[in-house]
Amino acid sequence: TTSCFSTASRKKSLHLLYGAGAVVCVESEIRGDVTIGARTVVHPKARIIAEAGPIVIGEGNLIEEQALIINSYPENILPDAEGVEPKTMIIGTNNVFEVGCVSQALKIGDNNVIESKADLGRNVILTSGCIVGACCQVNTCEVVPENTVVYGSNCIRRVQSEKPQPQTLQLDFLMKILPNYHHLKKTTKASSTPVRN
Repeated sequence: TTSCFSTASRKKSLHLLYGAGAVVCVESEIRGDVTIGARTVVHPKARIIAEAGPIVIGEGNLIEEQALIINSYPENILPDAEGVEPKTMIIGTNNVFEVGCVSQALKIGDNNVIESKADLGRNVILTSGCIVGACCQVNTCEVVPENTVVYGSNCIRRVQSEKPQPQTLQLDFLMKILPNYHHLKKTTKASSTPVRN
C-alpha cells in the first residue's frame, strides 16, 4: 500500500484517524488532529487543517480539489495565548465541499453542499440540507435554518422544500476511479470504526 500523506504533512500531523472505506489522495494536505469518517473522499490538493482544535468529519463526505476546511484561531487570539481552550470542528454526514470553497464553520450538519469558491465563516452553524452557492459568503454569527439556499451575487436566501440528495453515486464512482489515477490511502472495508494511521 502506498503512503497516504507526503513526508512533510506526516511530520506535522498530530493525530489522524480514518474510517473504513475512506479514500484520501496523497496530494491532499491534512494537519493536526483530524478524524475522517468511512466512505469519505478527499481529493488531491484538498486541505484539512486543525490548528485551534480537532476536526471530526463524518461519513460519506466529498471534499473536492482545493477545498479548505480549517479550524483556525479567531483573528484576535494568538495560538500560544493562555486559557485558550481548543474547540472541536464537527462536520456531519453526506456533505459536499466543492472546488475551492473555504469552511471555517465549527458545526456543519448533514446533507449540505458548499459550492465552488463559497466561504463559510467560523461563527456560522450550518444545520442540515443547506446549499451555499458558488462564490457566496456567509460570515455572520448565526444558525442557518435547515434547507436554506444562499445564492447569487447578493447572497439571497430562500428555503427549499427538500434537502439535497446525498452524492452516493458520485462517491461510489470516485472510490473506484481515483485509485487508477492517484496514489491513495484506502482503508479496508471490514471495520466501521475509525482506524488509527
